[in-house]
Amino acid sequence: MRCHLLTIVPPFYNSPMRMALTIAGFDPSGGAGIQADLKVFSGFEVYGLSVVAALTAQNSMGVKAVRPVASAFLRRQLTVLFEDLEPHALKTGMLQSRANVAVVSEIIKKYRLGNVVVDPVLLSSTGRRLAEKGTEALVRNKLLPVATVVTPNMHEASVLAGIEVKDLEDMKRAAVILHELGAESVIVTGGHLEGTAVDIFYNGEYTLLKGRKVPGEFHGTGCRFSAVIAALLAKGVKPLAAAQQAKIYMRQAMKKTFSTGKGMHLFNV
Repeated sequence: MRCHLLTIVPPFYNSPMRMALTIAGFDPSGGAGIQADLKVFSGFEVYGLSVVAALTAQNSMGVKAVRPVASAFLRRQLTVLFEDLEPHALKTGMLQSRANVAVVSEIIKKYRLGNVVVDPVLLSSTGRRLAEKGTEALVRNKLLPVATVVTPNMHEASVLAGIEVKDLEDMKRAAVILHELGAESVIVTGGHLEGTAVDIFYNGEYTLLKGRKVPGEFHGTGCRFSAVIAALLAKGVKPLAAAQQAKIYMRQAMKKTFSTGKGMHLFNV
């Protein structure tokens, strides 16, 4: 009897191969930054491109040191890449310096890149600053106007919107402000809310992305959430649907984590 292997492919998968670019920091633990983004892209059958904007010394217990890549070399990485390859979506993560934010925004405009997901990595989950002072102003003025989706957590939304974000109503207010600054769609993630995990999606209308809070601390959640959105945008999925699927993905991914016993849980997907 002859056997046939049946492959089930989600309807938004198509050929030719779709590509997504991450411009972010290098994480030696593999839990966040470029390494996490590439794992997510691969899981969604999107070919991953990567450009390093910062180097970090970190592990599951936290970030100990950060160094930006020189802006001239960041520009060189991007221009050489675009001589040969054109991503269908890109996401920015840790850019670290004002100069690097300026370079990335300039490149996005020069090459008329679309499906831009901005994960504004400004602060760690423990409150450590991950970008030089003044970087938030450049993110606000240069990256938000070219963003298809921006995905700040509550702390980052506070910094970017200039208001204190403590609860769901504050999240809604911050989302409106960031939308008015130019971002097409805003997702303020609510992982720091007490007892719940509700995200606010706003593109002129509010949508609540509801979920149950999973006990524990997880390394790289923001990176993975935004990477899923970038991968799905590269596949042609609209921002709201991408955000909804990213929410489901994160819930399932949190069931597949492990711990070193010293710090946050690491994703095993």
